[in-house]
Amino acid sequence: MALISNVEPHRMADAIRFLAMDACERVGEGHPGTPLGAAEIATALFTRHLKFNPADPLWFDRDRFVLSAGHGSMLLYALLHLSGYAGMPMEALRTFRELGSPCEGHPEYHPERGIEATTGPLGQGIANAAGMAVAEAFLAEQLGADLVDHRSYAIVGDGCLQEGVAQEVASLAGHLRLGKLTWLWDDNQMTDDGAIGIAQSEDLPARFRAANWQVLEVDGHDVAAVDAALSLARHDARPSFIACRTVIGRGLPGVEGTRAAHSGKLTRALTDAARQARDWPHPPFTVPEDVAAAWRVAGRRSLPDYEAWQARVAGLPGETRQHLDRLREGRLPDGWQDGLRAFARQAAEQGLAQHGWKTCGEIVEIAAAAIPEMLAGAPDLEAATQHKRRLSAFTAGHRGGRYLHYGVREHAMGSMLNGMAAHGGVVPSGVTYLVFSDYERPAFRLAAMMGLPVLFAFTHDSIGIGRNGPTHQPVEYLASLRAIPNLLVFRPADAVEAAECWELAIAHRTGPSCLVFARQSQPMVRRMAEENLSTRGAYVVAEAEGGERVATILATGTEVALALRAREMLASEGLPVSVVSMPCWEIFEQQTRAYRAQVLGQAPRVAVEAAVRLGWDRWIGPEGSFVGMSGFGASGGEDDLWQHFGITAEAVAAAVRQQVGRHG
Repeated sequence: MALISNVEPHRMADAIRFLAMDACERVGEGHPGTPLGAAEIATALFTRHLKFNPADPLWFDRDRFVLSAGHGSMLLYALLHLSGYAGMPMEALRTFRELGSPCEGHPEYHPERGIEATTGPLGQGIANAAGMAVAEAFLAEQLGADLVDHRSYAIVGDGCLQEGVAQEVASLAGHLRLGKLTWLWDDNQMTDDGAIGIAQSEDLPARFRAANWQVLEVDGHDVAAVDAALSLARHDARPSFIACRTVIGRGLPGVEGTRAAHSGKLTRALTDAARQARDWPHPPFTVPEDVAAAWRVAGRRSLPDYEAWQARVAGLPGETRQHLDRLREGRLPDGWQDGLRAFARQAAEQGLAQHGWKTCGEIVEIAAAAIPEMLAGAPDLEAATQHKRRLSAFTAGHRGGRYLHYGVREHAMGSMLNGMAAHGGVVPSGVTYLVFSDYERPAFRLAAMMGLPVLFAFTHDSIGIGRNGPTHQPVEYLASLRAIPNLLVFRPADAVEAAECWELAIAHRTGPSCLVFARQSQPMVRRMAEENLSTRGAYVVAEAEGGERVATILATGTEVALALRAREMLASEGLPVSVVSMPCWEIFEQQTRAYRAQVLGQAPRVAVEAAVRLGWDRWIGPEGSFVGMSGFGASGGEDDLWQHFGITAEAVAAAVRQQVGRHG
């Protein structure tokens, strides 16, 4: 391929190399090994293949690039600066890893600066890229190739590929034939602990061939060879895995090719020696004008594609243009809530009492009918969660399907959902049993950090699952989910609250939501649904009768019905008690102090939840009573388990009596 402005490719790669060295040397830390070793790989991708426009970083039809090996973040920052992104000036590179700098220790989600995903936890980035490829394929089917026709790339290291999530994603991506997905493996034969052979001896290219990927093996320091492999990737219906043999820390005399190159401290003497060895006689943070100009030309390489795309968009008929604009802006269709509200009203009128997972599945079907960009899915639990119903499957041969069969791959599902949300244009949701949610925990955490509107749904939420035993009874999981900042956790009491919570979760566009449902039947606790009472996180579902409240019972999920039965028992004894349903603690926390005080009251409090106490003291106080779990569950019949662990209306009533007696 012709040179850009007669500048040799190795000099363009060296611009990356020395910006990375200078930034790491200045701050006294960082991970120079990847940016130095993968500089030629990135040069081939950014100057000859990646479709992007630094002047419009959010261009809807841009290629997506994820640096999955996020510890090598200076590779990405150097690329963005050299390509001309306004959000990555040289001044930013000088503040690498300093507080407030856009050049953070690992890439943090800033698409307006060209950073497509938060990476750092290894394996998450490549899973995000696969999710982006799914979103692209789905949207291309919906909108047509004139509007959606782009690729998803990731640079990955050995650490990414050793994590288990990588195998899950690779297997599924090959099965789905995601031909616009390419992983570039920085195959440097070195890990932080030492040579790759200390912990791995498998044939990685063979693994990917077995998973139905196109596999190409090249010299990763030969820009032309990487370029040729990327060209071949564009013409194969399978995802492509390009193994690029490299030397970690290339360019550092005496350090390159050793474990010290991974994250070893750089000194001025070492970077000076590198400058001499590679004939780079330029001061720190200086790119010679001919090289800088060549990179600026590369950054504008996609302008003809960009302008042609904008012209096609300008010529769209009104309705199609409005649909495209809505998707790329992340707006939901007008009236999307109507079906959910109708379901809530009908459930209230009929006194609908049914299994929580069945209710959740029906609601997803209603939401998907109103939101055509909604993509659902589950890891081999279609029948057990009822979340497919009338949705057709997204497959290698049917890109318009609305339901993705993940197989038994919860890790992959969670992280791919994040990639879909980061891509934009789709509303991703996935469901599994609550006890498997820890397989998705890295995805929850990163979705919360990135503020991605991902819908994580869960069923089989307590000891109510019964005879499957303690391994499947997630007594500690609600507390662990509630500990994650910027994550909404919903546990609705009945079908009305279920519809209300789904409406709130879908409307929440600045972070993820977890919706938790029971396996067992959920009795109705609400017979009115004209107002979404869940919108404030907690509310008084039943006021005290016969006098001023002497106690307040707080509950979530199926235990709200149990609390109401205890209230009736106490009322017959002349003890007026209020019951508060708390479907979402996080939203309740956001309410005014006055509203929270009004709901909680001044009387003693008792909480009931078929989970551990952790977190409940925030609402009941250290002197409050808790009826729930203090250890793991057991195998047995559902009714026997509630009795065995003392989570009954009688136990709640007894706790209230004790509190009233103590404060009487």
